[in-house]
Amino acid sequence: MGQQNAATKRPPGMTDVAKAAGVSAQTVSRVLSGHPNVQEKTRVKVLAAVEQLGYRRNNAARALSSGRSRTLGVVTLQAPSSSRGLVTSGIESAARAAGYAVNTATTASLDTSAIEAALSQLADEGVEGVVLAVPLIHTSRRIEQLTRSLPTVTIDGSRTPATEVVAVDQALAARLATRHLLDLGHDTVWHVAGPREWLEAANRLDGWRGTLEAAGRAVPPPLEGDWSPASGYRNGLILGRIPDVTAVFVAGDEMAFGVIKALYELGRRVPEDISVVGVDNIELAEFCRPPLTTVAQPFAEMGALAVTHLLRSIADPAAVPEPEIVEPHLVIRASTAGPPS
Repeated sequence: MGQQNAATKRPPGMTDVAKAAGVSAQTVSRVLSGHPNVQEKTRVKVLAAVEQLGYRRNNAARALSSGRSRTLGVVTLQAPSSSRGLVTSGIESAARAAGYAVNTATTASLDTSAIEAALSQLADEGVEGVVLAVPLIHTSRRIEQLTRSLPTVTIDGSRTPATEVVAVDQALAARLATRHLLDLGHDTVWHVAGPREWLEAANRLDGWRGTLEAAGRAVPPPLEGDWSPASGYRNGLILGRIPDVTAVFVAGDEMAFGVIKALYELGRRVPEDISVVGVDNIELAEFCRPPLTTVAQPFAEMGALAVTHLLRSIADPAAVPEPEIVEPHLVIRASTAGPPS
């Protein structure tokens, strides 16, 4: 009897709405997501069933009265990264202040099929627009279709023809870090890069290389990590065994922590023997040993800017998307100094 009561109290699902309206669940999904290819009489039947059953009461009720769900979507990467959490927090805070809820679709990879699935999920949930918080280097016809049907803002410098970009100038971040080390008197700067499939890693690599070339300095072979402290540690064990290394630009703070740990284990002091600069200025950067010189990125501000741009696109779908590039800034701490005498 208890099980029967629990079953009868189950919130109505999309299949219940479909049955009541005499349509398929896919049609219900299209109606709730505002898909244009739905007949008006079908839309009316579905919305009547939504109202009758109380399906997704909060968002559906808003959609019935205003034609809007007051919900934004975020596509983000499943990764243990402090910076990504700060971006998402900035998005959620700005959306909440504007009276919007946020639905998140997390993808485990950067494959276009995974991003397609995440975008499709959010479209099916009826979001009014999407923040694409993944480094989209390669696109697909399906992704372009989805981002044309939904206002979309990207915040990792990537774009499709239909998206609007809010981005940090990652090449400038690399130039600031590399120029700082050269100005301290180092002959050249080694680099621990991020994963090559990440657009921001590629831009930092280009900025580092271009700065060295413009200064007429030797360009050492870059090493590659995966943003994790462990990958920084592995690369630090390599760098610490090269006698000529006196300065390292690391593409992320968390990798820089690993580099510094490896250098200490090899008896190389930071910054007396080797100077290290990171990127991000996450909270722990100030508290590592020594405190890390890094290039700060305004993660929460980026999330808020993305919401501002997205709401503008929702209000005026005909507006021409224009990128907004945010400049990072160098935070000098104790992990950098002149080269050893």
